[in-house]
Formats: sequence, structure tokens, C-alpha cells
Amino acid sequence: MQELDIVKPASVAEAVSLHGGAVGARYLAGGTDLVPNMRRGLQKSRKLVDITGIEELRQIAFENGALRIGAGVTLEALCASDLVRRHAPLLALAASQVAGPTHRAAATLGGNLMQDTRCYFYNQSDFWRTANEYCMKAEGTICRVAPSSSRCWASYCGDVAPAMLVLGAEVDISGPTGNRREPLAALYADDGLQHLKLGPGDLLVSVEVPAQSGWTAGYEKVRVRGTIDFPLAGIAVAIKREGNRIADLRVACTGVNAYPGLVPNLEAWRGKEPDEAFFAALEKAVRKEIQPMESTLTAAGYRKRVALGLARKLVGELFESAGA
Repeated sequence: MQELDIVKPASVAEAVSLHGGAVGARYLAGGTDLVPNMRRGLQKSRKLVDITGIEELRQIAFENGALRIGAGVTLEALCASDLVRRHAPLLALAASQVAGPTHRAAATLGGNLMQDTRCYFYNQSDFWRTANEYCMKAEGTICRVAPSSSRCWASYCGDVAPAMLVLGAEVDISGPTGNRREPLAALYADDGLQHLKLGPGDLLVSVEVPAQSGWTAGYEKVRVRGTIDFPLAGIAVAIKREGNRIADLRVACTGVNAYPGLVPNLEAWRGKEPDEAFFAALEKAVRKEIQPMESTLTAAGYRKRVALGLARKLVGELFESAGA
């Protein structure tokens, strides 16, 4: 580990001020993603702003018809919250599938949403990377997954983000240039190297989820082991049903792009019955949205087939559940 200056602010404003947008400064919460990466030399830092003592970041409340969750809430607390299970049970479901129990006791909502992208050629020891040449994401100049590409193809593999996306979540961000609120989707970019649209010193403060009346939602993923592992592919779905027709539908993917993304243009299927033609069109839309690469130990084609199968399966099951 490199030598570090660690400061511990008592408020969001103080945290932003202490960070100051300085090169080499980073916010530290649970540290389950940042600390291992620092130990491996993947991420550099000279100053850590420890935000674990900021009470505002650890609050969960339901106000004015919306669920507000602080970015410092641990995944364990998210799973256990009566408010979350009552107003957005999908979030508790997705959070419960992150890593293992000891990880969830430390890992935070904000850290999970903003975790680093992952790749077989990146998430290795410095000894391994030295022996096998560096990649664009870690001191090299080319993407080892796609050597002719001008961008990085590391995958975003978070579980909570796709669930938040289908629930229509918005995020509150504080930074040196002021405060702002925006849709969660606006936080992400399609680039494994720069997958977060955050300015220097920006801090994710909270996430707000609107009331979910009428929606039925779920999340499923496939991973090598039943616990611990990141998703090779994951799908979140939120659906509204009216009679035998789909009133509204949202689908989001993870593990198959450099960002968690909503499948676009699904509003065209409002009022349609979920017949075979519908599911064929759904698979086509998901296939168009995702672009898995050889960034994990499993083939990209396998991850694509998994994503398509999960989307079909989950939409069908949730439609039936909504009818019940």
C-alpha cells in the first residue's frame, strides 16, 4: 500500500471541501472495491476522505411519496430495512445477491453503484500484469480485449444499479461546483476506463426512488459460484400489467457492457400481449443493447445468451406474478 493522508469529515460539505477535487484524492466508505484495487496497484491515491462518520449518508427515509437512501447505507442495512422492503423490495433483493454477508456488512450503496469496471486483464496482481503486459486501464496503451479499439472494454458488474434503473431512481450529487440531481442513468458512460460521469471531488450523497404503485419487479443474475462472484450477466425488470396486456415495461442489464443500461424504446410495446412475437422482439432489443466482450473467464457469446434467456424468463414470470 502507498503512504496515505486520511481525513475524516463530519458533514457532506466538509467532505467535499477536504477533497477539493485534488488529483490523487478519493472518498472512502466500505472500501471493499477501492482498498483491494489499491493493494494491487490498480488505483493510486495520496489522500483518502473517510466519509463513514457522516450521519446524513447513512439515513433511509420515505418522504413525499419517495424512498430516499443515503449513499453510505451498507448493503446489509439496505436488505434489513423495513422501509426498503415495503416500498422497493427489488432493492433488498438485488443487494442480497452482492458478494457474501461479510462484504455486505461493510459495502455501501454508493460504493456498489460506483464500483470500478472489471476485466480479466485488469483485475490481477502487479506481478501478473508485468509478466503479461499492461492494459489501457492500468498503465498500458491498448485494450487487451480489443487491441484495435481506441477505448476500454472492461465490464460493469454491479447488482444494485440495474434494479435502481428499472425503478426510475435519481441521484443527488454534491461537489466543488455545487449540488445537482439527475437520473441514475446519467451517472454512467459507455467506456470501461471512464464509466462514471463525475467531476473531480463529486460525491454521491443519496438515491431517491419514486413510489412503485402498480409495478412488479425482479432481478436475476448468473455467476460462476452461487455466492461471492460478480454477475457474468444480470437482468432487472419492472412491469405493469392491465388485463392480458403489458401496460409498461422496463429492462436493465449488468455485466454485459461497460455500464449498467436500460434497454431503450420499450414503450412501443405498451398494450401488447406477451406472445411469442413479443418475446422475439424483446430478445432483439436486448441483443441490440448489450455488447459483452472477452473480459471474463467465460465466453462473450455465453454471457449474451444468458442475458437474453434471463430477460425472457424474468419478463414472463413477472407478468404472471402481476396477474396473480
